[in-house]
Amino acid sequence: MAQPTSDPAGQYVTNPPRDLPTRRGTELAMLGFASFIVTAAFMLVEANQEQELSLAILWYGLAYMAILTVAHLAVRRWAPYADPLILPCVALLNGLGLVMIYRIDLALTERALQLGRDFSPEAPKQVMWTVIALVLFLAVLLLVKDHRTLTRYAYTFGLVGIIALGLPAVLPSSMSEVNGAKVWIRLGFAQIQPGEFAKILLMIFFASFLVSKRDLFMAAGKRVLGIELPRARDLGPILIAAVACLGILVFEKDLGTSLLFFGVVLMMLYVATERIIWVIVGLGLFIGGALIAFQLFTHVQTRVANWLDPFADPTGDGYQIVQALFGLGTGGVGGTGLGAGRPEMVPASSTDFITAAIGEELGFIGLCALLMVYLILAMRGMRSALAVRDTFGKLLGGGLSFAIVMQLFVIVGGVTKLIPMTGITTPFLSYGGSSLLANYILIALLLRISDAARRPQTSVKPRPQPQAPLAEAHTVMVERPK
Repeated sequence: MAQPTSDPAGQYVTNPPRDLPTRRGTELAMLGFASFIVTAAFMLVEANQEQELSLAILWYGLAYMAILTVAHLAVRRWAPYADPLILPCVALLNGLGLVMIYRIDLALTERALQLGRDFSPEAPKQVMWTVIALVLFLAVLLLVKDHRTLTRYAYTFGLVGIIALGLPAVLPSSMSEVNGAKVWIRLGFAQIQPGEFAKILLMIFFASFLVSKRDLFMAAGKRVLGIELPRARDLGPILIAAVACLGILVFEKDLGTSLLFFGVVLMMLYVATERIIWVIVGLGLFIGGALIAFQLFTHVQTRVANWLDPFADPTGDGYQIVQALFGLGTGGVGGTGLGAGRPEMVPASSTDFITAAIGEELGFIGLCALLMVYLILAMRGMRSALAVRDTFGKLLGGGLSFAIVMQLFVIVGGVTKLIPMTGITTPFLSYGGSSLLANYILIALLLRISDAARRPQTSVKPRPQPQAPLAEAHTVMVERPK
């Protein structure tokens, strides 16, 4: 029987030799398991809401499985050594989000019929956005053959990211403001949130910048109270990030994006330098900016007041968080069951507060299981970042993985009243095109980095030495044997 060993170069070697397993079969099996869970969830929703199984399950199920099939074939073709758990985790989260959006659609449709109003369901639109996200996913895998080529365009990505991040602030409110936050660009029939794409562009820029300027950030400045402070001239990037986040908070009234962006930059800076002082300085700058914003702007004060005591105005500003807390309390440990709760009572239950809807119907156990899927996704991304051989890939993979965790913390922390509500979406679960498109691009980049990390190194054969021409060859005396 062949026994696997490893050669001095770290290669996977067997006797007789065989290729390193790509684990695509594992990925396919896990995708099938995710499809089973999502199909069962659709059936439970139909059974509890409609008391029968409709053809809608067949339509959504076939669309979901077709999307998974195309994604799996693309990974098998263009990233064969990618981590086998990343895509199944995304498929499960996306599928459960579609189930919950469909379940909320059923409740809101019934309410609209009772009130004699029209209602446009969101689940078919979410399928459409998922198909478009899949196209971008395929485009990234096809065009980005090597993640290191992104460093050539790092400064261009940084400039485009800053413009995309600040563009809604300079547009009139009629084109950029939704629910009090100026983070959108409204183009008649459609609207897009450029900040979702800007975070990926800026992560690419900062990863490339920190790789090229790492030695500057490693240099120590003055020593105060036993702590080596960074030099003043090296504080530029973190000061720019702090000013950008404060500008987002002030002009766009978006606490979530500013917190997410600054947290990711701080994490990448710490990973690049391994100096805790950068975390201390960054947190100090963010807390100082937040305190100033709280003193100057009423919308920040309203968010903090709703966080501290939402029951002070349960029918006004605190209504949304109060209803979410009641929903989580109703779900308890085991939940009411899919289709048996009242998640539609919470405003924006399919977007910002979809985790509250899941907590009500799946309970504490179901919500924790869902969070574990996110942690597995982020952990596999971090693992790929650690395993990849180049520093840029380590920083970019770590930043992309941390962005998922940070975004999840910000939204779930706001829904559960751990931190003030910020108004960002839950990755892959919430309804919305911009978030879904950007996160599928993020996953495609993670898969590309993972493929580079697991792909076996090709052994370079020594180049044969060219022989000297006959006219220049040395003469060798050979004795005839006696």
